[in-house]
Amino acid sequence: MSREIYKAMAPLARRIRLMAARAILTLIDDATRMQGLQVKLLDGEVCDNVDRVQQYGFTSVPLPGAEGIYLALGGSRDHGVVIVADDRRYRLKALAGGEVALYDDLGQKVHLTRSGIIIDGAGLPITITNTPKVRMETPLLEVTGEIEDRCDSDGVTMEGMRQTYNIHTHPENDGGGPTDDPIQKM
Repeated sequence: MSREIYKAMAPLARRIRLMAARAILTLIDDATRMQGLQVKLLDGEVCDNVDRVQQYGFTSVPLPGAEGIYLALGGSRDHGVVIVADDRRYRLKALAGGEVALYDDLGQKVHLTRSGIIIDGAGLPITITNTPKVRMETPLLEVTGEIEDRCDSDGVTMEGMRQTYNIHTHPENDGGGPTDDPIQKM
């Protein structure tokens, strides 16, 4: 290639080379309509006010130090977006082919495994809110911990109901003493 052609093409080649880069997220602003980032690129280059484009219906706020792919639209570093962000520090590993998981840095996860769905609250509460009804279509509901009814103000537990039922009696129909405890325990 002649020197003149190389010289003429150099700015275009440079813009093409700089169109995509690995980015380290340094600041995240989730208060804006489109999440805003500050990112570090090659050789410590810092870009401010970078939009992070996320998939509709899914959103997250990555922690500083997460990595992303920065695209310089039109080859201009003055107008870039981050299209993906990941954090190798917290990514779940060793999933089987076809499995999917939603996770965070605290260890909370929803894991769609090949054998069923696992919800791990990482020791934190799980709350279902703002719904008039929760329906489970299952032949068996298995609970390994205590169940507490908070519908009444006294907060009766299932164990408390069992104890009350198992020792309850009624007056006899003929005015005699109370009946015996139930034969069939709860």
